[in-house]
Amino acid sequence: MSETKDVADYSAALLEGPWRHEFVPANGARFHVALAGPERTASPTAPLVVLLHGFGQFWWAWRHQLTALADAGYQVAAMDLRGTAASDKPPSGYDIPTRTRDVAGVVRSLGHDQAVVVGHGSGGSIAWSMAALQPAVTAGVAALSCPHPARVHASLFQQLTPHALQLLALAQLPTLPERRLRESDLLERVFALGAARPLPADAVELYRTVMRIPFAAHTAAEALRWSVRSTPRPDGRRFTTAVRRVLSLPTLQVHGALDGIFRRERADADGAAFARDFQFEVLEGVGHYLPEEAPEEITDLLLTWLLHAAPTT
Repeated sequence: MSETKDVADYSAALLEGPWRHEFVPANGARFHVALAGPERTASPTAPLVVLLHGFGQFWWAWRHQLTALADAGYQVAAMDLRGTAASDKPPSGYDIPTRTRDVAGVVRSLGHDQAVVVGHGSGGSIAWSMAALQPAVTAGVAALSCPHPARVHASLFQQLTPHALQLLALAQLPTLPERRLRESDLLERVFALGAARPLPADAVELYRTVMRIPFAAHTAAEALRWSVRSTPRPDGRRFTTAVRRVLSLPTLQVHGALDGIFRRERADADGAAFARDFQFEVLEGVGHYLPEEAPEEITDLLLTWLLHAAPTT
């Protein structure tokens, strides 16, 4: 396969729909967000909900919830995280603390002092961490398919399924994961592992295309590397200490009973320990990719919970 054929342009991530695309500055970089809901000038008091995607995906993973939450009166921003899709891909900054500063900067660039942060998968780790590391801008946290990152009751290696551990180990190798994400079926294998039933073929092909945007595969692998390599280092120890903060803001944690990446039976221990206003839900018959495998159920859960976390006026 030729190098030219492997490369995609960032515009592949700018899909048209009932949303608008903006690029906003934050934390020394430029981030793409897909926005829906009231215009900022028209309704500056509408609560902001920021949606964070997981590994291998980009803002489009939230396409079902983006418009539904906007129809309920929220300003909604589905963000391409650092290194992903149409956002900048600087050579460093793929640790979670830096990414929380990215999200906080995007919230402020969108003209808000606070936001409810909703994350899926690895984006859920960032959402959890926002409450502890960026409390001034975080009004509530919803984490989908992601245990709390404190790792007090169960380490990351205890929380992951055996096949997910194998893929995480592969990500620690130099250059090979990037090449396989671009050129092989590795991304499809990740989706097949996590999902209870296959994601639509056109969705998978779109994710593959966006992964071929220059540097996107490398930055995706770098984020996975940090989650493992930082564990014994001072920065990793500082991070796990910082997130062991008891939270008083509204928190929601949702898992699929058939999640092939995280073990359901160990998912809620740290969330229940570190969140006072805590709601935990399990969806039967659903795997890891909740926003796409169960779009209506997730939308209903979020809308009901948001009435408590950030009611619209």
